[in-house]
Amino acid sequence: MDFKELILTRYSVRKFKDQAVEADKLQTILEAVKYAPSAVNFQPYKVYVFKDSEMLEQIKECYHREWINKAPVVLVFTGVHEMAWKRAQDAKDHTDIDVAIAVDHLSLQAADLGLGTCWVCNFDVAKVRDVLKLEMGEEPIAIIPLGYPLYDDVPVKKRKSLNEIVIEI
Repeated sequence: MDFKELILTRYSVRKFKDQAVEADKLQTILEAVKYAPSAVNFQPYKVYVFKDSEMLEQIKECYHREWINKAPVVLVFTGVHEMAWKRAQDAKDHTDIDVAIAVDHLSLQAADLGLGTCWVCNFDVAKVRDVLKLEMGEEPIAIIPLGYPLYDDVPVKKRKSLNEIVIEI
């Protein structure tokens, strides 16, 4: 699909079919994450992939919405701040930015393969830390459910107009 069609049809999926994600498609999606740009190419993150395991159920329990239980795969992105590039002038840590770019690559690649994702940030951080047994320097940033959308209909996107977000100088 061409890029404009891809960005117009990708949406946050919260209803999934009862269908497994093929290993080759998951691999393609993870390759998209690998090639996402990051500040100084430090890639200060890890991606935990949960599928068909007891830990998948444990990670789903870290989010309070019922719909996540239908997702056949869940990915957890963590940031490792000590690995991140920090801007010299103000020590701005780019971990969150780098994770956001990686998740965007994942979401677009998934959509291109007919799969859906949803960026989840409102989860129980302490519980995720416990399930993954994370070290102190590793921060859970996003949970991404992945699977085939239950419906083919793309919802209408509500976005601000360009003149509300673009400032030409």
